[in-house]
Amino acid sequence: MPEKALRISRASGPGRRVRPVMLAIAGDSAAGKTTVAAGLVATLGPDRCAFLSTDDYHRYERADRAGLPFTPLHPDYNYMEIMEQHLQLLASGQPILKPVYDHRSGRLTRPELVEPREFVIVDGLLPLHSKLARACFDVTVYLDPPEEVRREWKIRRDTASRGYGAGQVLAELERREGESAAYIRPQRAYADVVVRFAPIPSRTDPPATPLSAEVLLRPTIPQPDLGSVLHPGLSQVMHLRLARDTDGRPVDSLHVHGYVPPEDSVAAVKAIWTGFVDAATGVPECLGQVEPGVHSAPLAVTQALLLHHLLEGAR
Repeated sequence: MPEKALRISRASGPGRRVRPVMLAIAGDSAAGKTTVAAGLVATLGPDRCAFLSTDDYHRYERADRAGLPFTPLHPDYNYMEIMEQHLQLLASGQPILKPVYDHRSGRLTRPELVEPREFVIVDGLLPLHSKLARACFDVTVYLDPPEEVRREWKIRRDTASRGYGAGQVLAELERREGESAAYIRPQRAYADVVVRFAPIPSRTDPPATPLSAEVLLRPTIPQPDLGSVLHPGLSQVMHLRLARDTDGRPVDSLHVHGYVPPEDSVAAVKAIWTGFVDAATGVPECLGQVEPGVHSAPLAVTQALLLHHLLEGAR
């Protein structure tokens, strides 16, 4: 991994702590952050990996929102300074007592102890908002689904598990739009990897067709040599292109198709897993799991590439 932009002091002496490898997954509400993170955490296991959400640093409970001039997307809605302090402590190998926000009830509950492991995975709305927070991470990811896809995901999630009606969700999305543009989307510029789960515009696939993925691999960190595993037999499943990023700079863009037959998807995931993660073991069942019994090859490939970065950081 490249050296951090801001050096963080580390414990010294006989009790010196080992600094974990830190990965951040940023994105708007219902962009898929928890789904991506869950596969990484499950693959690495609790003995090797700690997880936290920066959304736990909300200042207010759901019942207090109506009288506020901002939404949870605004930095002032969150204890940003405490979040930054906790990220620094974890990055230097020290435990924290983290606040907990219960998304089902909308209430702040009992804090919990988080002890750093070999890896620390962080997701949330604002983990890349500040320079100090960004300096704590070895790998940074931004999830960038099309707005129509994200809105569909948010309505489905918030009505199913958070007690909202569809009209309430749509109204809240409109209320949040300005803050999303001001505070969430700018974090995309600081990501080493940008992931976009979406249907392919040029195709008219049936509604149940799994989404495809476009994975931008920026040269801000050493990226894997995908050409070594992308043999002709996989060309229908995934391919690599040289594209232009939003700033006009060239960037590697990996396309993973969700519409291909299951056997082709399995071969693609296996190629990435054995080539860059672990050639000695099979692909774990938890990789690519969207929900129980539902798997996505584009998600699994994305997670395998992120695991590669974590393991390379540990080496």
